[in-house]
Amino acid sequence: MKYISTRGGGEPKSFEEVVLTGLAPDGGLYVPQELPKFSQEEIASWAGLSYQDLALKIITPFVDGAIPHADLKKLIDKSYSTFRHGGIAPLIQTGHNEWIMELFHGPTLAFKDFALQFLGNLLDYILAKRNQKVVIMGATSGDTGSAAIEGCRRCENIDIFILHPHNRVSEVQRRQMTTVAADNVHNIAMHGNFDDCQNMVKASFSDQSFLPEGRQLAAVNSINWARIMAQIVYYFWASLSLGGPQRRVSFSVPTGNFGDIFAGYLAHKMGLPIEQLVIATNQNDILHRCISENDHSTRPLEQSLAPSMDIMISSNFERLLFDLYDRDGPAIAELMKEAKAGHMNLSDSALIEARKLFTSYRCDNDGMLEMIRSVLQESDYLMDPHTAIGLDAARHCRANTETPMVTLATAHPAKFPHAVREAGYPTDPELPTHLADLFEKEEHYAVLDNDQDAVQAFIAGNITE
Repeated sequence: MKYISTRGGGEPKSFEEVVLTGLAPDGGLYVPQELPKFSQEEIASWAGLSYQDLALKIITPFVDGAIPHADLKKLIDKSYSTFRHGGIAPLIQTGHNEWIMELFHGPTLAFKDFALQFLGNLLDYILAKRNQKVVIMGATSGDTGSAAIEGCRRCENIDIFILHPHNRVSEVQRRQMTTVAADNVHNIAMHGNFDDCQNMVKASFSDQSFLPEGRQLAAVNSINWARIMAQIVYYFWASLSLGGPQRRVSFSVPTGNFGDIFAGYLAHKMGLPIEQLVIATNQNDILHRCISENDHSTRPLEQSLAPSMDIMISSNFERLLFDLYDRDGPAIAELMKEAKAGHMNLSDSALIEARKLFTSYRCDNDGMLEMIRSVLQESDYLMDPHTAIGLDAARHCRANTETPMVTLATAHPAKFPHAVREAGYPTDPELPTHLADLFEKEEHYAVLDNDQDAVQAFIAGNITE
């Protein structure tokens, strides 16, 4: 299988090349030339599989022989061996045909572990085979950073540098990154917001001349195709758990960068019967405005109680647009110029096509806090703020109560004690045992200005030999 850029430039790349490259040279994102398709009979035959074996079935066509089957199985098994729940992604019922899929049982308590445990192992495997070392540079609005660090901290061929917006992530999120004592792990708290951090990463990928000879940047943000690929699996897992593929299922996804819900779109395209995908946003609602009003204009970023969604530039939305515009790379390149300038409108045909599957909803801080309170009273179930936004969107946008609606629970409530307490919970939610000493550990991070030269000089000066 070959991979192409959403902006139409360059030659098709192999799976290994795409994993190591991240962003295409023309600024586009890599997608498969063709998606694998599964019949209803084939999907139904997977009903009794473990999560790991299901992942092997779905990921194998994308790898397409680049990794021997036995080695790929070992990588997948190793990646999910660190999860603290036997079901990996358990489903909890909160109402009539209403479910929450808990994606926070990995080592860093967030859905990012599903992709980044796998990506860390995958990168180390590929780099060892190539006798190569890389520098990972990533931006995080909270959860990607700790999951990436946890996935890469033991990798012998990787130096990892994670940028987070200074004082704009929760204390638990920050400490999960900054208390990791490893020579190859470096945290940068950058003055600004997540979009500033993400723009810094993209600019550095475009010009890597600041790196020592023989090193290149690799991506762990959701621009890396391998992350999207790994996230497709849990949509199939949920569907099979709820009577699919004979029964259609809907999903509500709290999202800022569009990667997690794009994985659901791909699952649908691959043959999974999905009735509805709900884009759940906080007050930074550019995705909701785009789908509901065709208004993709950037506005000042607001700091919210759901900080992982405080994003105005949703990188993975470009991957969906590529399909909506019939995979016309030059058209996407022009569209992205408009988006970068601050305002973009979709064509009528693209918007009509998007609305066949996607609906959207905006939930602000007040709505989120009320949802945490009400579900706690109704079901004695405590949610984090992002999951609460997803469930609020699910209840407002649900088209059919006879179709199971699954909200993706993207993080453990203990990661956001301030929001949970503000919703009326009497104490800070307890961290799981493996993180019980988090607040006792020493932190290590550098606070830097939003200055490309300063950030790149820091990275160049801290790469291990």
